[in-house]
Amino acid sequence: MTEYIVLGIYLIGMIGIGVYWSKKTKDSEDYLLGGRAMGPVLTALTLQSTSMSGYMFMGGPAQSYKEGYFTLWYAVGDGGGAIFNVGILGKRMRRLSYILGCLSPIEYIEARYPGKVTRAIAAAIAVCFVYGYVLAQFLSAGKTMHALLHIPLPAAIIVGAGVIVFYTFAGGYLAVAWTDFIQGIVMVLAMVVIFVLSWGQVGGLTGLNEALTAIDPTYTGMWGYQNMYEGQWGVVAGAVGIYLIGYMGLPHVVIRHMAMEHPNVAKNTVVIATVYNQLFIFVPYIIGLMGIIMLPNIDDPEMVVLTLAYELLPRVLAAIVLVAIMSAIMSTADAQLMLMGTMLGRDIYQRYINKDATDAQLMNVSKICVLVVGVVSVLVALIQPPGVFQIVVFSFSTLGSAFLPSYVAAVWWKRANTTGCVASMIVGTIVSIVWEVAGLATTLGIHTFFAGVVISAVVFIIGSLIGKPPAQEIQDAMDRAACKTKIPAGFATADFKELAPETSGVISFLKESDYMEERGFMPV
Repeated sequence: MTEYIVLGIYLIGMIGIGVYWSKKTKDSEDYLLGGRAMGPVLTALTLQSTSMSGYMFMGGPAQSYKEGYFTLWYAVGDGGGAIFNVGILGKRMRRLSYILGCLSPIEYIEARYPGKVTRAIAAAIAVCFVYGYVLAQFLSAGKTMHALLHIPLPAAIIVGAGVIVFYTFAGGYLAVAWTDFIQGIVMVLAMVVIFVLSWGQVGGLTGLNEALTAIDPTYTGMWGYQNMYEGQWGVVAGAVGIYLIGYMGLPHVVIRHMAMEHPNVAKNTVVIATVYNQLFIFVPYIIGLMGIIMLPNIDDPEMVVLTLAYELLPRVLAAIVLVAIMSAIMSTADAQLMLMGTMLGRDIYQRYINKDATDAQLMNVSKICVLVVGVVSVLVALIQPPGVFQIVVFSFSTLGSAFLPSYVAAVWWKRANTTGCVASMIVGTIVSIVWEVAGLATTLGIHTFFAGVVISAVVFIIGSLIGKPPAQEIQDAMDRAACKTKIPAGFATADFKELAPETSGVISFLKESDYMEERGFMPV
């Protein structure tokens, strides 16, 4: 009964957030990007909680339980993921998307790489593989509630997914960001408490290593349990790189840069997100290692975290851990569902069906798309398609391979053009699909993500060198995104004594505030 009460309070709270922000959302920019008003703390937590998903509570510990210390390669990459993601894209992407007037990451791709087919290809890839994410998160939410609360699976899927769909539909990006903020705090506190208690049980690092060595020395080796990946440096590179740089290719993650209040928010966001990562990223994998010792006979390694919670914590606190698992799932699902609404409304409806759609029409269509995608996902999840959890990893690799080179080059390489972008998206997607279907990761010892991104990047460079350079206005916009465009000399040295008081005040404000810098002009 305790679990039902705690989870019920939590779900009602999420619904309340959706209702509250539905009243604050006035236009499409509010609904799709939160009015570009996200500060550093909110940006950092929504960025990281969106990236984590239920994998960090279930998949990560289970993988560590099976493979030993090898899985820390994933943590090593993920620990620096925020630095790469926000440091490379954050400030410049925020500024360039504003200059180009973009509200979605797919619209941004078309604006930076103009072409008749650019948005069509980008939207098709994103809609297809982001939908895989949404479906998997809905099913995992239902399975979690079914396994832990013994609710019939169909009812669990409908309840879990229904709450996510409601607050995303009602409150848009603002509701998603604030629920992610709360969920991010719940997630890290629950995980750290379990880690500290388990750490004492196994005798710290020394006790952990001695116990693992006694069971099987390969648990503590760099190649995984029974040296399963021995000599496969391509797998190691993929394990490190997939979370180190992979987030820069995920549309539902990079849209967080576009929603920042100001480009300079990126500075503090890097610090906050990196600190959050160090508290959270390594812990799940280490808990999985401790589970080998503390739970040697567990039937399902994905239940390591929750099982330890019920063994080490009072029941009410263990119920909060259940809420933390649901938070991890929901924080990813709502972001992807919101992105689906954005892409279907902004990138398909407004771009190809009704180019003259009003702001109110765009917002309403995006809301309807969120609702429709949510309902369809619930219906498909009820069928329980096989291998849905594998779809998550596959979708991650494919999205990263398709989009990462284009997003990075968009703000860092003036020569990057439409030819390179389109070729990279197509080839990156094909390589990921072929690599996965043919099982080449196992055959060649090279991770799907690593192969996809490298080949996609090479194709991008070749295509950009062959194709025509971007138009001058695009290059000028890149200079402004890099804040290399100087404020006109006359404006910078204006003699205030010769101007009317009102004009003098306006110029003083523009020079002393962030207004000009946000629009890509160098500070005076």
